[in-house]
Amino acid sequence: MRAWATRAPLLPALIFLIAVTQLPFVVTLVISLFDWNSLAPDDRAFTGLSNYGSVFTDPAIRESVLTTVVLTASVVIASVVLGLILALLLNRTFFGRGMVRTLLITPFLLVPVSAALLWKHALYNPEYGLLNGGLNWAASLVGIDTAAQPDWISDMPLLAVEAALVWQWTPFMMLILLAGLQSQSAETLEAVRLDGASGWQTFRYLTLPHLRRYLELGILLGSVYIVQNFDAVFTITSGGLGTANLPYTIYQTFYQAHEYGLASAAGVVVVIGTIVVATFALRVVSSLFREEASRS
Repeated sequence: MRAWATRAPLLPALIFLIAVTQLPFVVTLVISLFDWNSLAPDDRAFTGLSNYGSVFTDPAIRESVLTTVVLTASVVIASVVLGLILALLLNRTFFGRGMVRTLLITPFLLVPVSAALLWKHALYNPEYGLLNGGLNWAASLVGIDTAAQPDWISDMPLLAVEAALVWQWTPFMMLILLAGLQSQSAETLEAVRLDGASGWQTFRYLTLPHLRRYLELGILLGSVYIVQNFDAVFTITSGGLGTANLPYTIYQTFYQAHEYGLASAAGVVVVIGTIVVATFALRVVSSLFREEASRS
């Protein structure tokens, strides 16, 4: 009875969590077993796992899966590399470090749709965007005629989406890696310097192995979030020009093609894949907590 008495205050939160997460997933799982088009609701029929077969054999969905993998891998790798560089710089003491850190974190605090709109209109627009404006200014300095303005979204659509996501997610990676750098033992670093190790040797043989768990955590969490990204693709390219990832394809299947069963099956596949990645992320987090507890 005492155990239940201590757990009772948590029951409302648990019931709410089940109602808003698990019940919708169960409903989605049930719908995925039906051939259900909202334009012909009376023709709804139970088809078992046939929708899942379509998910893995439909050319459009397979292409969106490949786009999702390329988009996620490129954004995560670029964000981790840039985040590591920025974290190494911010780990040093210099005047105005707090202000610089605040400014670098700002992109991650923006609403995703706002960030995508910023890149689409303020940077990529061929008429008044900052990128073309900068090219014109640089060309005028060297006397080059820039009559043809590049259309960034049309000429390099996937790269345009990737650049916007890298800009937004690099601060997230930077914060994780900066926390790892600041958890290093100052005594160990000082001892290594006194032994004559160079900066590169210290980074390669001491700092990088220490950051391994933090790098894994950043990669796993970044992958979980970027796999599900919808805002940048929808806002910048509307899924055109080969940029439709799996979440956008599910949106098209559900809201435009009205294929509820097929869209639900694709959504279940995404959720299961995300759960697998999240499981590894939770293991990394728990191992980090154990390491910190053992140090203290």
